[in-house]
Amino acid sequence: MSEEANAITRRYDALSREECCLSCGGALSHALIEKGHVCLDLGCGKGFDVLRMASLAGSNGQGIGVDISDGMIAVAKENAEKLGIRNVRFIRCPLERIELGDATVDVVLSNCTINHSLQQDLVWQEIARVLKPGGRFVVSDIYALEEIPPAYRLDPEAVAACWGGAVTREAYLNHVLGAGLTGIEVVEESAPYRKGEVEVASFTLRGTRPLPARMTEQ
Repeated sequence: MSEEANAITRRYDALSREECCLSCGGALSHALIEKGHVCLDLGCGKGFDVLRMASLAGSNGQGIGVDISDGMIAVAKENAEKLGIRNVRFIRCPLERIELGDATVDVVLSNCTINHSLQQDLVWQEIARVLKPGGRFVVSDIYALEEIPPAYRLDPEAVAACWGGAVTREAYLNHVLGAGLTGIEVVEESAPYRKGEVEVASFTLRGTRPLPARMTEQ
């Protein structure tokens, strides 16, 4: 694991037992989860959105959480146990290599997590891979108004603080489109604000993995 990933993991292990909100957006409110859906939260933290998704999906659906922090995964499992929610699963793995099969997920959700990756193109390729054809994603994240200077992009603490790894809006959208996802819409977007040493903004994106051509022609 890289030093940047180790720093992020240490930060979230430390936060796992604190009362704090780690999210920069409300992706879940735009997810339109239905009964029977298999739902995935990337960077699930303490698992609250996973538990909500599992409840919305019902007993025939499932909520799955992915995080790189052992501490967060442990707390998420405890929260599921306390609430008696059984149709959940938590996986410790990097976002660039999601440990799920191809085309197994109806909805992918993420809040302020993908910016931590220095290989964000791979994260979006993984999102496209695990989504079923016709499945959708809703992702809230930040982007930088200008390219982050290399000194900060390679600083583990700046990356862990949710700004060192930010890319520009154009680069972010290019990663999404480059993964083959379609129907991209910006459902929310903030005004620019200062974070760390740079100017950033937050947005929430929604889109889908397209159906195969033969299905759209029927």
